Amino acid sequence: MLKVWNRYRHNLLAVSGLVFILLLIVIAIFARQIAPHNPYTMSTAARLTGPSSSHWFGTDQFGRDILSRIIYGSRISLQVGVIAVGFSFIVGTIMGIIAGYNGGWVDSLISRITDVLFALPDILLALVIMAILGPSLNNLMLAIGIVYTPIFSRIARGAVLNIRDSLYIEAAYSMGVKKIKILWHHILPNILSPLIVQVTLSFAFAILSEAALSFLGLGVSPDTPSWGIMLSSAKDWMELSWWTAVFPGIAITLAVFSFNSVGDGLRDALDPRTGTGN
Repeated sequence: MLKVWNRYRHNLLAVSGLVFILLLIVIAIFARQIAPHNPYTMSTAARLTGPSSSHWFGTDQFGRDILSRIIYGSRISLQVGVIAVGFSFIVGTIMGIIAGYNGGWVDSLISRITDVLFALPDILLALVIMAILGPSLNNLMLAIGIVYTPIFSRIARGAVLNIRDSLYIEAAYSMGVKKIKILWHHILPNILSPLIVQVTLSFAFAILSEAALSFLGLGVSPDTPSWGIMLSSAKDWMELSWWTAVFPGIAITLAVFSFNSVGDGLRDALDPRTGTGN
């Protein structure tokens, strides 16, 4: 692990991304203490007020403080990322391990399921799921989780196939070790590196997907502080009030860029060809 960290910390972009993510987590946890205003409070006298000392990022068409709504919006983005990616990681990894280790018709069945999910573009598949389940935050997280499940399944399956016939796996099997113990103690720890990298990359896509679906009105309720909702509301006011769209857009860009940077840094640090991944 020390070698991995030493390699990672020399990647300035990855370290910067990690710092921003940690800052985003702190902001989300202490949003109530950090936000200068109540994100739900409306003020007709302060409608579409530009950036000022009292409203650093200006206000929206209802007089709500944009900075405060961005701060609270980080909670929605991180919540969607944690739950949706956690779901896809757990379900996809289990599917991939079962398919790769058992082979045969089990592998074929799971592979065909993932192929069907891969055949549809991510956002289109999420739209179909949301159209079936209906718009809500819980359904949004489930839809994004389902969309990214086949990615983890494919990665886990490929990693298992690479080590399934290894001597230490065959030795454990010949000694009568139960299959579940082989999967848990011998296979899973050795396939975690590419899965961890994919978690960070999927986190970025989950945040972007939440913003896109909320922009289309398929996410949280319109009054909820969400970066996607803020962009959707701002599209009609951009010519008059550029700040209503620019600052939420910057927040989404920085969050997605940071998670992608961390993912790229982890991929380089855990690259088995460098000898630092074990």
